[in-house]
Amino acid sequence: MEHQEHHSDQPHPVSSPHVTHEGYHVEHDGNGHGHYHPKETFITKYVFSQDHKVIAKQFLITGMLWAIVGSFMSVLFRLQLAYPDQTFPILETFLGHWAKGGQIQPEFYYGLITMHGTILVFFVLTGGLSGTFANFLIPLQIGARDMASPLLNMLSYWFFFLASVVLFSSLLISTGPASGGWTSYPPLSALGQANEGSKVGQDLWIISMALFIVSQLLGGLNYVSTILNLRTKGMTMTRLPLTIWALFFTAVLGILSFPVLLSGALLLLADRHLGTSFYLSDIVVAGQVLPNEGGSPILYQHLFWFLGHPEVYIIILPAMGLVSEVMSVNARKPIFGYMAMVGSLFAITILAFLVWAHHMFVSGMNPFLGAFFVLLTLLIAIPSAIKVFNWLTTLWRGNIHFTPAMLFAIGFVSMFISGGLTGIWLGNSTIDMHVTDTYFVVAHFHIVMGVSAFFGMFAGIYHWFPKMYGRYMNHTLGYIHFWGTMTCAYLIFWPMHYQGLANVPRRYYDFRLWSSFNQFDDLNKFITFATITAFVLQLLFVFNFFYSIFKGRKLRTLNPWNANTLEWTTPIRPGHGNWPGEIPEVHRWAYDYGKDGRDHIPQTEPVNPDETQH
Repeated sequence: MEHQEHHSDQPHPVSSPHVTHEGYHVEHDGNGHGHYHPKETFITKYVFSQDHKVIAKQFLITGMLWAIVGSFMSVLFRLQLAYPDQTFPILETFLGHWAKGGQIQPEFYYGLITMHGTILVFFVLTGGLSGTFANFLIPLQIGARDMASPLLNMLSYWFFFLASVVLFSSLLISTGPASGGWTSYPPLSALGQANEGSKVGQDLWIISMALFIVSQLLGGLNYVSTILNLRTKGMTMTRLPLTIWALFFTAVLGILSFPVLLSGALLLLADRHLGTSFYLSDIVVAGQVLPNEGGSPILYQHLFWFLGHPEVYIIILPAMGLVSEVMSVNARKPIFGYMAMVGSLFAITILAFLVWAHHMFVSGMNPFLGAFFVLLTLLIAIPSAIKVFNWLTTLWRGNIHFTPAMLFAIGFVSMFISGGLTGIWLGNSTIDMHVTDTYFVVAHFHIVMGVSAFFGMFAGIYHWFPKMYGRYMNHTLGYIHFWGTMTCAYLIFWPMHYQGLANVPRRYYDFRLWSSFNQFDDLNKFITFATITAFVLQLLFVFNFFYSIFKGRKLRTLNPWNANTLEWTTPIRPGHGNWPGEIPEVHRWAYDYGKDGRDHIPQTEPVNPDETQH
């Protein structure tokens, strides 16, 4: 790394903030420059905040609440699968006619599955994960006072919140929530007369997704603008931490793919209420021939999966970035192959747009065309494998600190490997046609995307919690949370591969009528027990999180993990603007650990001409 001009390490004089006659706080940086922030009330500071750190906490806590709701839904439908002939009177008490006689009704079962998928994929692992860490880390790690547009940043959260309210309201209406699956394939989702879940609940699902997409576009444009334009002096693109690279590519993916789903959803709304036939043709419902002609439900699949597959990487890329940072800090080693990691993130971003039709191998597509998507699907395993090898090499002979964050980072790699390997099976169209819509797909999807992404998210929360709240989370509860969740995740999803190979179909309400599937009755009970245990463990994490905000051990040092990145140079509880004086200048990359006999060298320390090159 080239030698940079030496800047004084002495602290800058800081004038006390004061309120001008216009009602603004002014923070002076010691060079005559003022940073203006409106005088804040409780509403402007904690509700309609424009501080990226507060907005990050809003995304995080909203996402956590949604995670509890979505996970509890999985407990409910697992109870049905494990005990299809038993009744639970308490369910009728809370769910009313949806659990008549203490048993979940078939139409509500499909509503639970639809809402579970929608909530976890979009509102937790997309909005909750990216919304939290992009907002919190981007300005802090690139050396910016805030996002490029704090107002649009605030609006991105409130569109997200409004989308949440609309979706949740569908649980309270008499006909119930949407029940066409989280993908909402027509014609089931396009015909209000198809079933109860295709009525108002489906409209609310579409409106909610439209609001959610607006939120993601506002956020994504802000993230990209901030990273490209607001980096501090010396922070070249090749000195960015991998967290920022991952969040940058995630935002690009969202900006380019979410509008496609928005168009697909709006066309679906038109088919439902305006008499159009984008997705409908030659439909007979209850003996009545509908007038719709010329549409194709396959068109919706193309539009959905053009977002749906990049969505997989919108979820997993931020987790990859968080894990890379946590792993390097806690292994006390430079991340192995920094430029290869950046290149693999870029390759994943490009290939993510070229593989959507592998979700449609059974839709009747020409096998010759399918062969191209097989090739591209298997090709995307290469940059993923590069990242795995680089993580493992980073761990190799490291001085590993097994914090809860580090355990979840290592657990992420374990899950990503074991879940990703089954993707090689599903990427092959000839095998995929036999296991599509079986529990094999459920197992693959949940391990490689669901559990892996959650592990990355947990690693990030445990690692940056002290910077968020000025306190530590309880490590003992963190260890219990990790080992319990890791064990339960494998106990839940690994057996599902064998169910899938036996062609047990997903989304079925009751398997008692199929003698060939009765052999899995005990296994279904076992999986349900592991699911309930995993849910309780997540409640333990939620308790640890909220208890630690108020009662956790206080942070006494600026840099508790001895990390190199800029966020640890701010005050323990940074105000709006992050740095009270000048923003520090960057002189080196983010991963100078164990270099020239030193444990770590912060990015703000000038490069010595005698240093070895990384």
